[in-house]
Amino acid sequence: ALSVRAAEIVAAARHLLETEGPEALTMRRLGEALGIRAPSIYKHLPGKHAVEVALVAEALTEIGYVLQHSIQPQSSGAIARLLAAYRDQALRHPNLYRLATSGPLPRDELPAGLEDWAGHAFFAITGDPFVAQALWSFAHGMVILELDNRYPDRSDLDRTWTAGADAFTAASSRSRTRGRSGKLV
Repeated sequence: ALSVRAAEIVAAARHLLETEGPEALTMRRLGEALGIRAPSIYKHLPGKHAVEVALVAEALTEIGYVLQHSIQPQSSGAIARLLAAYRDQALRHPNLYRLATSGPLPRDELPAGLEDWAGHAFFAITGDPFVAQALWSFAHGMVILELDNRYPDRSDLDRTWTAGADAFTAASSRSRTRGRSGKLV
């Protein structure tokens, strides 16, 4: 757990990240936002990497809560609700989402079990670790392409998300029929 001052620093970093983008997330700029000199930050967090790790942990925690609250396994439309919640969270916090999901994940520096917990809803909804991983990959790819404006103007992304949800609902049903379950190895 972060100290009160470290939590204030991370909150200021998040505000900078979300309002001004990743290029604004420097120790100097963070110090300015806090009204202190950048070296004072190091008394509470060892550097920019530690600030970023704290932000990634925050992002994964928020995504996990949003996804957990979106699911009702075995109910009609469950995958569509999960995907809608994932998309909404990512689009509302694009810079935080990018920080948490691009480049190598600092797994060893995150709270133990956070990554698995944050993504558990994908497994809970599909019942199959491989379908769950494919579903997350679909959601992440769609979000990144949408954030990057890579779809043609004529695209109907709501229909594309619905098509993905329908395909994964069918895959999940087939997987449950075969009785697959377990963890990724």
